[in-house]
Amino acid sequence: FITRTGLVKPCRLLSPLPVVQISERPLVHQESLPKLPVPPLQQTCSRYLASLEPLISAEEMTHTRELMDEFLRPGGIGERLQKSLERRARKTENWLSDWWMQWSYLDSRMPVAMYTSPGVVLPKMHLQDRQGQMRWVTKCTDGSVCFNGRSLLWHSHTLPVEYLGGKPLCMDQYYQVLSSCRIPGPKRDTVVNYAVGKTPPTHITVVHNFQFFVLDVYNSDGSPLTVDQLYVQLEKIWNSSLQSNKEPVGILTSNHRNTWGKAYNNLIKDKTNKESVRAIQKSIFTVCLDAPKPRVSDEMYFNKVAAQMLHGGGSRWNSGNRWFDKTLQFIIGEDGSCGLTYEHAPAEGPPIVFLVDHVVDYMKRSEMVRTPMIPLAMPQKLRFNITPEIKKDIEKAKQNMNIMVNDLDVRVLNFTHYGRKFPRSHKMSPDAFIQMALQLAYYRMYQTCCPTYESASLRMFKLGRTEAIRSTTTESLQFTKAMDDPSKHNSEKAALLEEAIKVHRKHTHMAIHGQGIERHMLGLRMIAIEDLTSLPDIFMDTSFAVASHFNLYTSQVGSKTDCVMCLGPMVPDGYGICYNPMDDHINFAVTAFNSCEETNATRLSQFLEDSLLDMKTLLEQVSKTQ
Repeated sequence: FITRTGLVKPCRLLSPLPVVQISERPLVHQESLPKLPVPPLQQTCSRYLASLEPLISAEEMTHTRELMDEFLRPGGIGERLQKSLERRARKTENWLSDWWMQWSYLDSRMPVAMYTSPGVVLPKMHLQDRQGQMRWVTKCTDGSVCFNGRSLLWHSHTLPVEYLGGKPLCMDQYYQVLSSCRIPGPKRDTVVNYAVGKTPPTHITVVHNFQFFVLDVYNSDGSPLTVDQLYVQLEKIWNSSLQSNKEPVGILTSNHRNTWGKAYNNLIKDKTNKESVRAIQKSIFTVCLDAPKPRVSDEMYFNKVAAQMLHGGGSRWNSGNRWFDKTLQFIIGEDGSCGLTYEHAPAEGPPIVFLVDHVVDYMKRSEMVRTPMIPLAMPQKLRFNITPEIKKDIEKAKQNMNIMVNDLDVRVLNFTHYGRKFPRSHKMSPDAFIQMALQLAYYRMYQTCCPTYESASLRMFKLGRTEAIRSTTTESLQFTKAMDDPSKHNSEKAALLEEAIKVHRKHTHMAIHGQGIERHMLGLRMIAIEDLTSLPDIFMDTSFAVASHFNLYTSQVGSKTDCVMCLGPMVPDGYGICYNPMDDHINFAVTAFNSCEETNATRLSQFLEDSLLDMKTLLEQVSKTQ
């Protein structure tokens, strides 16, 4: 769910959304991609100090500067760590990717649901079958078909290469999405990709009323099942799983990773259970056919659908109708709602967004494929032997999931007053414009700014994952303070907005070109953990903890589809914010924890809407006077 940031031309950035060109040539460029560079030490440290200025007091800054001077002393710790990091960069394909996977995902012991796995709500308007009926099974099959056909490409490394500014982008993540799964461990998880073998899997798993089935999606001659064949198979699954009193084994995957790791080892002691779990893990992806949700008002509908995609709604509803470790799960509701959730460790947002766009484009077509007159076997139901101990683990997971579900507030804001065309008409980057609106909304709500994380893609480099753009700057704070200051003229406010956007564009450019702060600091810290007996003082500094406590955790969804992506906050007193800027409207999803008295997703959404409207009014008024 990570922003696809990039440049149209080096000299002129109007939006972090890239103009990505597609080449039909396969992955011939993968080996020739440049390695991720290690930024100059002095550059990163100077930029780090600058990023602290709006966040800490003058006294704290003085102390941090002293620590930084010591860190950068000629022949000191900083230089030694930098040289070690540069050595690692020479010896590896990507000095960051393994660390990032380990530190950000596999070492984390928090549940994947809500904490790291995003949810995506797809537009309902595209989900009609050939007769125009809202039959959810047919909707599901359309999505399945396109990925069955696509999976051959994805497995054999022949996807078209994407280009950005004439340069090929790393396509590696695209091949980590299908037939992969996270495996829990007592202290650290792993990811297994079954697509890399000589005989990649040919089945998906379907779960309905907590019951899992194996659905082979290829005929014996290797051709993918047609829509009609899939419809028949899904109907068989539906009719054979109408009982709703089954144990929700899948809810085990929603628990804290240490707890799930122990329960997992207990679960797979049984041979039948182990075979069933392995079938889920190996499957191309999972399709979740959800039970009806509780009825809500029209105003609350999209909030509830977004929550359904994130976590399933709790043990009474659909949280047990998942296998949260599975990289890709498509979710279909009986009311026509649909979307997906994905486990974040194997890949960032771009492959998922590409996949979503492909699904929606595919469903707009009306292709008639002749269905082979071959009777299909009944899809295999996966059996689980539930011992008293496993039953106890399931009950614990239910309780924990219900606590998490009740704690997470999800608000979807469909901002309809304008979209990305408006900032572009003022020669401003839509992404930077929205980031400044977020800064203004937060400042108006709290009368202060906070550390803000915006995701940026490193796919210009081999095995590139993400970098962070630190959106809170001295310039953004000057703008937010001035916006409601009656002593400031509109022209001055607009000039400050322009300057803040200019700085954000510069930071975006540096981030996607491997010159960001966040990952370099992580690399130095990881080298210190490996090589030194204690961490350097700069990493133990209070200011370092403050700067890394991202109260605003944000990501742009670079999708052509009118979808909504949502993710949980990064910190207990923070917000998770995803936004998808379309031409004439912007989709936002804002999350916060109810257990924190200081945060309120509904209030921040209102401040955000007001900020976007006020910024538009400001620019229009200034334009009239020029």
